[in-house]
Parts: sequence; C-alpha cells; structure tokens
Amino acid sequence: MADSVYKVIELVGTSSSSWEDATASAVATASQSLRDLRVAEVTQLDVTIENGKVAAYRAKLSVSFKYEGGG
Repeated sequence: MADSVYKVIELVGTSSSSWEDATASAVATASQSLRDLRVAEVTQLDVTIENGKVAAYRAKLSVSFKYEGGG
C-alpha cells in the first residue's frame, strides 16, 4: 500500500429534527467540494434553545480526507 496523508477539518452541521440529520448534512455538504472523504468523527453534540424549546440540533465533526498537496 502506498503512503498517504490525510487532512482533518472541523465542521458543524445543523438540523431542526435530529443530531443524525445534522451529521448527515455536514457530510453531504462537505462531499460536494472535498474529494475522497474517509472518516467523520462526531466530537460534540449540542442544541440551540429558543423560547424554552429545542430550536436546532448541532453536531461538530472532525472529517478526514486524502490530502493531495497545495495550500
């Protein structure tokens, strides 16, 4: 197997319905501009609250993808 390098970035996905949807949204959006996504690790889950009720679910992710050089 050839040596590879992977870059890790942090993303936050949001959803009005669930943490799972927030995670899926972040990965789907990242996959539109990043190639060769490898692993997404959920590092934090939280919610925003408005008027005493959950308004949005947020999932913070560390996402890795194959690094191909450049800036």
